[in-house]
Amino acid sequence: MTHDSDCRSWFSAADLLGQDASAPVAFLGAPMGLGSITPGRCDLGPETVRAACKRMSVYDLETETDLSPLKVFDAGDADIAELEPAASLAPLKARLEPLVRKHALTLVIGGNNAITRPCVHALDSTLQRVGLLTLDAHFDLRDTDCGFTNGNPVQALLEDGMPGVHIAQVGLLPFANTKKAHEKAKRAGIFVQTGEDWDAMGTHVIEQALETLAERCDVIHVDFDIDVIERGCMPGAPGARPGGISPNTFFQATRLICAHPKVQSVDLTEFDPSLDVANISALTAARWVCEVLAGFTRR
Repeated sequence: MTHDSDCRSWFSAADLLGQDASAPVAFLGAPMGLGSITPGRCDLGPETVRAACKRMSVYDLETETDLSPLKVFDAGDADIAELEPAASLAPLKARLEPLVRKHALTLVIGGNNAITRPCVHALDSTLQRVGLLTLDAHFDLRDTDCGFTNGNPVQALLEDGMPGVHIAQVGLLPFANTKKAHEKAKRAGIFVQTGEDWDAMGTHVIEQALETLAERCDVIHVDFDIDVIERGCMPGAPGARPGGISPNTFFQATRLICAHPKVQSVDLTEFDPSLDVANISALTAARWVCEVLAGFTRR
C-alpha cells in the first residue's frame, strides 16, 4: 500500500483549511446568534460547517474540477457570539477588513443574517463603491426603529447610505414578505427577482444581477441566505418556505457567482444546526463551501 492510499486517509474539503496567511482564499466564522427574529442557535453554524466539510471530497467528477491544490486561510471565528447586531458591527468589520484586502475571496460563515451589514461595510466604508447581491427568500427590509435584527440588514445598509441601485435581490418568495417591504425595494431602485423568476430564467437571472452590479460597483458582496432553499431540503433554516429553490439550483448559482472577479466576499447565513435533521442542512452548507471554491478556481 502506498502512503497516499485512500483506504487509509480521506483528503477532504476541511483539509484545505490551514494557517497559510498567503492563501488566495480566507475563511472566517461569524457566530452571530443574538438578534434573530426566530430565536435559535445560528451561532453554532461555523463549527458545524467546518465539521461537515470533513465529509466532502475535493473532486467534482462532473466538471473534473480538483480543489486539492487550493489553499484556504482559516482565520478562526470573530468574537461576536455574545453580541447583539448593533454591537457586532465594529468588531466584525475590523476582523474582515484585513482579510478582504489581502485575499482574493473571503468566505464568512454565519451566524444569522445580521452579519451581512458588517460584511458590506468591510469592503467599502463609504458604501459608494460596493454592491450587494442577496439570494434570499426575504427582502430583509424590516424597519429598524426597534433595533437591528437578522430581518433588517438591507434596510440598515440603506439607512447607512448605500445606494439602492447597488443592491440586487434574487429568490424572494410569496407570503414571506410584506407589501411595505416590496414598496421600499421599488422606491430604492433595488434589482428584484422572485423565486419564480429564478425558476423560469435559470442562471440567466444570476448573470443579469451580477452584470447590473458590476456596471455600477467596484466590488461585490454576496449574501447566501440558505432559507432561499426549499424547506423540505433545508430543515436547518428557520425561515425557509415551501416553494424555495432546489439545492442544485443554489449550487449552480454559487459556482457562477464565485467565478466573477468583482465578488470579493460571500457569506452563508441563517443555518441553525439545532434544527437540522440527519445533517441535511450541514452537508448542504459544506457542499456550498466546495461550490464557492470551485467557482473561484474558474477566475
